[in-house]
Amino acid sequence: MKARERSAPETPSARNASKTMSCEPPTFGPDADVVWIESDTLLPAPAEMTRLLTIGEFAKKFSITPRALRFYEGKGLIAPIRDGAVRLYGQSDVERLALILKARKLGFTLGEIRQMIEAQNGRPAKSLNLSRDKCMQQIGMLERQRQEIEDALAELRRIHARLTNPAGRR
Repeated sequence: MKARERSAPETPSARNASKTMSCEPPTFGPDADVVWIESDTLLPAPAEMTRLLTIGEFAKKFSITPRALRFYEGKGLIAPIRDGAVRLYGQSDVERLALILKARKLGFTLGEIRQMIEAQNGRPAKSLNLSRDKCMQQIGMLERQRQEIEDALAELRRIHARLTNPAGRR
């Protein structure tokens, strides 16, 4: 994941967040308050950049279903070209979906992703705005989820041990 620094006034909460954990790579200074998360998608060869993809080709490229693409379109996150009932996807759609999927992998909701997309203010479709505070909130949420999963796994392991150990059965 690549990120670029954008200068913004530092807030007290951002200053405190930088003391505990930071979302920026170590090459960025401690005063960075906003980063642009960029797509990891490799750019296709120049001849492929003008080729439009059908919904099936596009879904296959990202290993998702056409239904998921229609869902993202319905939420206003992607906007394919329409030729009657046929949806056609270009390079900007490839970059946008790569960002959406990356943000989903990082645990962001579709509403949060939409806000990050709207914050682009004329930037190319291949980057999303992520603030230090939002990054810290997301880290906290994912850490809580990880603890809940670890607790559930421990409980299931205890149950499994009782089921497989005759002395543990009641």
